[in-house]
Amino acid sequence: MPPSAPDASLYVPRHNVMDVDHVRPFVAAVGTAQLVTVGADGAPDATFLPVLWEGDRLVGHVARANGHWRRIVDGSPALAVVTGPDTYVSPSWYATKAEHGRVVPTWNYSVVHLRGLVAVHDDPEWVRAMVTRLTDRHEGDRAEPWAVTDAPADYVGKNLRPIVGVELVVESVEAKAKLSQNRSDEDRAGVARGLAADGRDPSGLVAP
Repeated sequence: MPPSAPDASLYVPRHNVMDVDHVRPFVAAVGTAQLVTVGADGAPDATFLPVLWEGDRLVGHVARANGHWRRIVDGSPALAVVTGPDTYVSPSWYATKAEHGRVVPTWNYSVVHLRGLVAVHDDPEWVRAMVTRLTDRHEGDRAEPWAVTDAPADYVGKNLRPIVGVELVVESVEAKAKLSQNRSDEDRAGVARGLAADGRDPSGLVAP
């Protein structure tokens, strides 16, 4: 994995650094990203898209009708933001509230920033191969996985024409997991109970 850029903008306190072995599985599990680029006029664009992180490449596709891809300058810097579960954390859940009252609300979340140079692929074969891999990734564990080749070839071709491929060559990775790691075991247990009482699954929202 490339090292984080020294001038990276993602604020990551020491206790919120995501374990390096968890970063790729996290991105794979989320499976989507916000691709942020800046056009030649200096105006930013962002599009939510399905992605695959393969080696040092993050690939995905956008709708041809989405003008974002036409504003991308090939080889220009870009940012892909991958976000996981997030939740409000009430200070009333902390055990330490009863001890001294010096507690405040916060927000728990996980996020990965991938930075690098972006390129557009308006090539039917590139797009077909990428969509095939993307489909296999999400269908592979199903009892009866669907494959691109299950549909008639002309139908697949018709549905590929309205999309355009994008590729980010990853140069830096920043990963943050703000999951109550700076709280005591008792406080984290209180957050887990509070989330469960609110109908939220605490898994992934508090530190183990």
